Amino acid sequence: MRKPFFLIAFSFAFVLCLAQKKATTNHLSKEKTAFQTGSPWIPQIDVRSDIAIVYGAGDRPGMTFEQRVQSWREKGYNVQFMTGIAWGSYDDYFLGKWDGKNHLGDGQVTRNGDTIWHGKNIPYVVPGASFIDYMKRGVVKKVIDAGITSIFLEEPEFWARGGYSEGFKQEWQKYYGFPWRPQHESAENTYLSSKLKYQLYYNAIKEVSSYAKEYGKTKGLHVKVYIPTHSLVNYSSWQIVSPEASLASLPGIDGYIAQVWTGTSREPTYFNGLKKERVFENAFLEYGSMVSMTAPTKRKVYFLTDPIEDWPRDWADYKQNYQATFTAKLLYPMVADYEVMPWPERIYTHPYKVANSNEKVLIPRDYSTQMQVMINVLNKMPLSSNSVSGSKGIGVLMGNSLMFQRFPTHNGFEDPQFSNFYGQTFPLLKRGVPVETVHMENLAYTATLKDIKVLIVSYSNMKPLSAEVHEQLAQWVKSGGVLIYCGKDNDPYQSVMEWWNTKDNHYAAPSEHLFKLLQINSPSQGKYKAGKGTVYIIRDDPKEFVMQQTNDSMFVNTVKQAFEQDAGAGKLIFKNSFYLKRGPYDIISVLDENADNKPYIVNEPVIDLFDPKLPVLTSRSVEPGKQALLYNLSRLENKQPQVLASASRVYDEVIKASSYSFVSKSPLNTTNSMRILLPKEPAEILLTDKNGNKIADVKSSWDNASKTVYLSFENDPEGTKISLKW
Repeated sequence: MRKPFFLIAFSFAFVLCLAQKKATTNHLSKEKTAFQTGSPWIPQIDVRSDIAIVYGAGDRPGMTFEQRVQSWREKGYNVQFMTGIAWGSYDDYFLGKWDGKNHLGDGQVTRNGDTIWHGKNIPYVVPGASFIDYMKRGVVKKVIDAGITSIFLEEPEFWARGGYSEGFKQEWQKYYGFPWRPQHESAENTYLSSKLKYQLYYNAIKEVSSYAKEYGKTKGLHVKVYIPTHSLVNYSSWQIVSPEASLASLPGIDGYIAQVWTGTSREPTYFNGLKKERVFENAFLEYGSMVSMTAPTKRKVYFLTDPIEDWPRDWADYKQNYQATFTAKLLYPMVADYEVMPWPERIYTHPYKVANSNEKVLIPRDYSTQMQVMINVLNKMPLSSNSVSGSKGIGVLMGNSLMFQRFPTHNGFEDPQFSNFYGQTFPLLKRGVPVETVHMENLAYTATLKDIKVLIVSYSNMKPLSAEVHEQLAQWVKSGGVLIYCGKDNDPYQSVMEWWNTKDNHYAAPSEHLFKLLQINSPSQGKYKAGKGTVYIIRDDPKEFVMQQTNDSMFVNTVKQAFEQDAGAGKLIFKNSFYLKRGPYDIISVLDENADNKPYIVNEPVIDLFDPKLPVLTSRSVEPGKQALLYNLSRLENKQPQVLASASRVYDEVIKASSYSFVSKSPLNTTNSMRILLPKEPAEILLTDKNGNKIADVKSSWDNASKTVYLSFENDPEGTKISLKW
């Protein structure tokens, strides 16, 4: 039966409206991008990621926790929750309101009796039974009761210099069955102390995450638990102990946030005898260690970057290092979920120094514009089967015990700036080899060593936590793998009380057990066959390759021979850059301290996404020590009207035969910059606010070669409608 035309038109409009509403709902319910904030919603920090992670369960003057959560929900955010698991604003617990007992004595204590503080009345905690009970019933329960189903337990950290409190001594007795021993008196005591610190937070997270899952079920909710944590590289470098990789196998843990940013990556390192900051290289290894920790266990991981950092610098410094860390994370195409920033309130509303001045200003408009372009790129960044340029298949073994022998010093043994790790990685990374890290905790997973051709191992700065590690390595080598072992095996931790020298084992060093399984009877420096595989032994500690000038050639040549001849993996390529093609994006980093000092040149039309004005360039040259993020117009497959890059998030797009419209949202007091693809130069550009009022101050220009229009105007979190006609 034919319907009247007006009913057909009405029905079509109604369906279109529903489709647009559904698209918007689906858009906001995604879990691809996030930020964390302690603030209620305010227009200055309306970042427009998928998720707003509300920090802390405490009430504020004039505002309850539930009201703070609701302020973000009302703006369409998927609201989740984060709190510290080793510290936090838990006055009700620490000051006695919770159970009638003052718990400031739960803090981690140094040798001289000082509590290690995170802030006023906020000690770093020794997580005993009472604190775990408080985290369950005083924090997690309240959050789930508020309807939140994703919980982030941040930074399970025990400082290596801690371990002298009464609570820790009691935990020692319970765990080891003999009285506490001061860690400063021997390497063995230090190792045992760190192992206990690791175990305490492993147990705490296991209990709290299990409680969250079970309590959620009682309310008909599926609760997920994530661990925001620094990388194993950084915790080891900064002398902090944390469960790290072991958590990836816990059934109560759904994933991680990789907390990598300028503050972690600017830690000075040695290479070619020179100690200095190497932010990109460090970040690349930090993100890589988080991938190797999570990929085999199939846990989700968000990559974090921060446009500023904890310590006051200046805006020029923040920008340079933000670009370096941002590029490093994008070079891992198997990860496409991001925490785009922590604490937008401090980024957008807190003044910082101007370079070479004592003046303090809010974030400069050009930097906030650039930053917002970058984070809106993350909203669209695809996964990719492509891989970063360079020879693949070289891995460096790492494990949680890297954190066990960092502090204090014993018997004169030192590892300055964590150089035994960088000695295995920097000589390759600095030559353009995308070296990987491999977590020994994940060796039982087939995927862990699946693509590794050459594995570099050293027990100079870590120890294997079980005999199974060696059984798995030996099986891999005998099946055709190539292993390079570097180390003198003379550090004082070789003889600590562990599996290789207790019960029926009597090995002077853990490597002796590995070599026995590989049937290497005299493990001196040289090359050995083991089944179908090969073993190289280098009797130098890896730190010697980077702490001394031009002292890595023997190590590099061994890796080259192992890769090319023994593994048959092709030519080991040395270069001065990393490049990744990821959807329409070109991601580039050019290395300094390299024999090749030529720039990397992209000879195709691109939009420079690190330039807040989003220029269209016919080519782009990237100099050594610099990075670039480019939108490559030659790979633009969809030619319909669209926003290619923007310092705002785009909603409610409508494409018609001769017009294109959409709504743009981004924080108040920031300037938008966007480049839009159109079939021809627009004859009419109209911008209106949420009330339909015309916006007058709009800058625009047309680039005929790329068929793109550039627009710039002041952002509005309530939405600006852009209408273009041609």
